Amino acid sequence: MGDVLMSTPAMMALKTAGIARRLTLLASPSGAVLAPFLPFIEKTLTYDAPWVKNDTNDPDADKDIINTLREEKFDAAVIFTVYSQSPLPAALMCRMAGIPLTLAHCRENPYLLLSQWVADPEPELLGRHETQRQLDLVEHINAVSPDPRLIFVTRNIDRIRLHEKLDARKIRKNGNWIIAHCGATAPSRRYPVAHYVKALQQLGAQAGQVFLTGSDAERALTQQVMKECGTKVPIFDLAGTLSLGEFACLIEDASLLLSNNTGPVHIAAALGTPVVDLYALTNPQHTPWMVPHRVLFHDVPCKYCYRSVCPQRHHNCLRLVPPERVCEAVTDLLAETRQGFSAQAVV
Repeated sequence: MGDVLMSTPAMMALKTAGIARRLTLLASPSGAVLAPFLPFIEKTLTYDAPWVKNDTNDPDADKDIINTLREEKFDAAVIFTVYSQSPLPAALMCRMAGIPLTLAHCRENPYLLLSQWVADPEPELLGRHETQRQLDLVEHINAVSPDPRLIFVTRNIDRIRLHEKLDARKIRKNGNWIIAHCGATAPSRRYPVAHYVKALQQLGAQAGQVFLTGSDAERALTQQVMKECGTKVPIFDLAGTLSLGEFACLIEDASLLLSNNTGPVHIAAALGTPVVDLYALTNPQHTPWMVPHRVLFHDVPCKYCYRSVCPQRHHNCLRLVPPERVCEAVTDLLAETRQGFSAQAVV
């Protein structure tokens, strides 16, 4: 989901650079859920590609997606990848589907698999934010974004449903609140739960109400945080209770998001909500984009490992970030943004 969000400015550049250009999003199921909130996308195709991490292995699905692409008669395909991914499997798929024009970053010579090949200098010669990487790619075909910010458009129906759920829990909607998102799909990107608890306890009621969020699978985690915080914090557990649209409205109306480096950080960036990002040093390309923020980490020799599980098993890039520093970052960023200051700083 985060990769799709960080590609939205480049997608908008493609949309606005061509007269009557129509965009179809091809993404994994987790990325495709964003489509209802991206008004420039006219159609969505879902596909669990075997060259990216997923739990499926269905050769028939590979044949089906090629047939679907052939039937759609696309004029061109733009393949967005992170620097560590090869575009060539997707490029071959597009060739088999008869798509005549294909654009992608590629480290090795793609020969005829790409009609527009942009040589990839990362990571040895250049380290770009993923959003900038995608903007640079489409600029190669003269598609320039009118606004480089991430895009996510909330809906009134989702805000109405969110308020109904808050009312049912007797939660005040007119007071300030922050969101604490304590989970992440990759273990290497999770700040220790005990540290979260200490940070929230030190924060107390200074930031207003605290809403814990997460997937249904993360409810044990949020319940543990809520229980250990006790009565020192005006805290509510909303994990597993909100749709994506409702969750986005909650973020949009929040004073701040405190989160591990995961999808909600990029939703907050798209919605302009300040972020305190507990940033595991797995890679440098996914920091909050064009939004007031603090990025917290402990520098380590093993940084930029690009691993989902800490290969050193000490997790020091996050474990050694003291809760006091988290509390200070939240209060400082709240003070700055509530006074109208920009806080594009790293501490």
